[in-house]
Amino acid sequence: MPVRRHPRDRLVCRWTGAWPVTDQAVAAAGSRHFFGRQRELKALRADIERTGLDTLTGRKAPRARVLLIAGKPGSGRTALAEELVAGLADRYPDGVFRARLTEPGGDAVPAGRAAQELLAALGVEEPPGAGADELTELVRGALGARRAVLVLDDAVDAEQADPLIPDNPDALVVGVSRGPLTGIPDVRPCTLGGLDPKSAIELLTAYTGSVRVTVDPQAAESLVEECGGLPSAVVLAGGWLSARPKASVADLAKRLRALSGDPLSRAFQLAHEGLDGTAARILRYLSLAPLGRADAHTASALAGCSVSAAGTTLADFAALGLVSVGEDGQYEVRGHLVPLLRAQLEERDRPAEVQLARARMLERTVRLLQSCRAVTEPEGSPARRRLAGLPRALRFPNAAAGAAWLDSRQSVLLASARLAVADGELDTLARRLVASLVRALAAHRGAEAAAPELYGLHRLVLDVAERRGLDRERAAALLNLADLDARTGRTKDALLRYRSALEAGRKANDPYATGRAMESVGGAYQELGDWQRAGDWYGRALAQRLARDERADQARLYARLGAVQTYAGRYGEALRNWRAAAAGYRRLADLPGHARALSEAARVQEYAGRPEESLRTCEEAVEWARRAKDTRLQAALQLRLADTLDRLGDPAAAGLHRAAAERLLQSEPVAYEIRSGSEKD
Repeated sequence: MPVRRHPRDRLVCRWTGAWPVTDQAVAAAGSRHFFGRQRELKALRADIERTGLDTLTGRKAPRARVLLIAGKPGSGRTALAEELVAGLADRYPDGVFRARLTEPGGDAVPAGRAAQELLAALGVEEPPGAGADELTELVRGALGARRAVLVLDDAVDAEQADPLIPDNPDALVVGVSRGPLTGIPDVRPCTLGGLDPKSAIELLTAYTGSVRVTVDPQAAESLVEECGGLPSAVVLAGGWLSARPKASVADLAKRLRALSGDPLSRAFQLAHEGLDGTAARILRYLSLAPLGRADAHTASALAGCSVSAAGTTLADFAALGLVSVGEDGQYEVRGHLVPLLRAQLEERDRPAEVQLARARMLERTVRLLQSCRAVTEPEGSPARRRLAGLPRALRFPNAAAGAAWLDSRQSVLLASARLAVADGELDTLARRLVASLVRALAAHRGAEAAAPELYGLHRLVLDVAERRGLDRERAAALLNLADLDARTGRTKDALLRYRSALEAGRKANDPYATGRAMESVGGAYQELGDWQRAGDWYGRALAQRLARDERADQARLYARLGAVQTYAGRYGEALRNWRAAAAGYRRLADLPGHARALSEAARVQEYAGRPEESLRTCEEAVEWARRAKDTRLQAALQLRLADTLDRLGDPAAAGLHRAAAERLLQSEPVAYEIRSGSEKD
């Protein structure tokens, strides 16, 4: 199968060695064939049925059975876990759920982040801003009644894995780690070494074809021995041979023998040195890709080449066993190669060039996110006109395509944001990236549905703002986080953040942030039932709005003052503020707002023991609702009138208003509800 080259980027795709890559190598790159490990598979399957310590004592096992596959990176641990799980589908019909607990390069994944990904796969709503303990508890709860398999890939230690293990003996957990997870009871690790020679040669043959192995079987045995039987090293050796049809197996074994280091590092060194200098640089730069995952756009930005050429190069890497291909079409640098690539990157590439490549990648991500959001705008809008001016490779044909891209890339995009902020030297790009991701998520999913992701992104903005002393952005991030805290019932946390936002807004001399923060502090106190403090803060916010002649905000704040004074039983002050709110809405030509404010004034009058005045005010509110053509509001107000007339001893008139309300509603539910005059809570 000849390797395709882009005419403008021949240097990117040029390799040292013979071409083309063989059909066998291409097939092996996309193959799901599994070689060897039959003894280990048999032992693991038997371990599922093994009598546990709890059963021996006469008690039912309280938790899921945990199987552990231990071995060095590159030993085929994850492949064995997947082969095991694939044969258990009938026994665990509720599905297989996976969490990677170590990032490419070796950093442990926080338990909360792993739990977030599992909750998304389980279809469980995640509370925005929830802590790790709450998230892992939700995971255990979701798995608590399912006959499912949970794969915990590359667990660092027992403390990381244990919180995710469900209390459900009908579930199964398959753990993958370097060694035993001491601290998780009743677990016997299945420890992996190298493949047996026969299986290792079968894996090699999948890349090279059978001829070269058949003509020199002794050399093939020698080669897999040099690879230590490690599947990852055998794959790299097979990829090297597949690109060089004239090279012999014995020649490769001799080359490996001449190098120093462990089998994997020697095989990698040979594979890396066998690449053209430009291709080798691209491979090294792939270690910068978030989560080790890259599509053609990411590779193009890192390398500074066209998208089509980058896609071709990634396909070539896959054929050589240097990257794998995911179900979503993204390429993934094999995790055990990332530390080796990063070491080569540090040794061979100048820091300024590496930083430039990282900046290009982030800039490309920003442009894709901007395009993803713009495609949701109406035709002819400024955003759509700007979208039309972008290169074709950066455009989405429609909103559905943009949403699909956003969904498939979400974990990588969030990782990009985290890495950009952690970098510390690209804060301008990091802020643009986070802002673009926030807008794209909100445009495609809505702020409510995207709240868990937005919470984490606002935290990242806060990190950058605090590091750079950006008080305006710090205030905005604190307000956004506090809003999400308030929405999820963490009112005291929200209150602290609103106060911090007020301080930051004052430092930035930002009247919008300070006014918004003061009003939100009042709202938090109102939620906590502290009417005195709520009224005080609403009053401060109102004074600022009056000074700036911001009339819409004035009307809203008069209404909020009226509400808390009503709750506090200060009916005289409440009535004055509701009247002021009604007047403000009328000046703004907001007829529904005017009608609602009048209806609340009528309620206060009834609480104050003035039913006749309440009746007249409510009738006025009904008339304004009619003028506003707000049918549901008019119906709700007529129901309020009916309640008031009942209390005044006029059931006939009350019946007329109820009948009128029913005609207006025409059996539809009332969207705007007004409490009856007897309710004061």
